[in-house]
Amino acid sequence: MTLSELLENEFNLPSIPRVVALLLSELGRVDVDLHKITQLISTDPALTCRILCMANANSFQLQGRIHSVSEALALLNLSHVYGMAQEAASGASLKAVPGLQLQHFWNYSLDVAKIARALAGLVRQNQQAAFTCGLVHAIGEIAMHVGLPEEVGRLNQTVSPLDMRRAKAERRELGFCFASAGAGLARKWQFPESMVDALEHQYAPFENAVYEPLAGVIHLASWRARGKEAQLGQRELAVTFPGPVGEALQLDIDMVLQQDPFDWGVDW
Repeated sequence: MTLSELLENEFNLPSIPRVVALLLSELGRVDVDLHKITQLISTDPALTCRILCMANANSFQLQGRIHSVSEALALLNLSHVYGMAQEAASGASLKAVPGLQLQHFWNYSLDVAKIARALAGLVRQNQQAAFTCGLVHAIGEIAMHVGLPEEVGRLNQTVSPLDMRRAKAERRELGFCFASAGAGLARKWQFPESMVDALEHQYAPFENAVYEPLAGVIHLASWRARGKEAQLGQRELAVTFPGPVGEALQLDIDMVLQQDPFDWGVDW
C-alpha cells in the first residue's frame, strides 16, 4: 500500500475513555470551566486532532490558522465541543489499535508535547503550535497500524513503535514513515502549513528545502522522550544526540535535557 492509498482510508483516532468521560461531565455543568476543558482536550491527541479539524474547517473561514486547543475553543461554540466529545465517546477505547499499547503511546506523546513547548520557548517559536505538534507528532503511527496491520506487525517484532530507529526502519520496509503519514492527515484536516511542514520533516529536518525550526524542535523533543522510553543513560544519550539539529537551533544536549517535564506522562 502506498502512502496516498493509506491516507484515503477513513479511521477514527481512539481517545482516552476517562478523559472523554471527564470532558462530558465538565461540559454538562451549569458553569463550564473553559480552562479545565482546554486542559482535558490538550492531554488527548485524538481530541486535539478532532477539535483542530473542526476549527480549521472551511465553514469557519479560518482554515490553516488555528494552531492550538485554546485557539479552537475561542472560535467554537460549546455545542460543537459537546458533539465532538459524544462522537469520541462512541469510539473511545484503549484496545482499538492492535499492536500498540495505546495508553502508553498517548502518555509518550504528551511527554513530547511538554518538551516541545519548553524547547520552543527557548528558541522563540510558537509554544502552542509546538505543544500541539508534539502531542500529535506520531498520529501517523496509528494510521499505519490500522491501515497496514500485517506489515507493521512484522516490523514491531524487530523495532518497537517508540524506538529511535523506527522512522528509518519504516522508510526502509514500507517506503514512508509515520512522519509523512501524520503530515498527510494534518494536511487533509487543514492544519496550518507550518505545522504540516514540522510533522512532515520531524524525522529529518534538513531534508526540507527551507528549514522549518518547528521540525527541529519536534525532532529534539521526540529524541528525548524516546531516550527515556529506552532508559538510556547519560553516555548513550550523548552518543545519540542529534547534534546538527541542535546546532541549527543553538541548543546543546544539556539545554535539551534541562527541559525534562517534572511529570512525565499522565496516568489516566
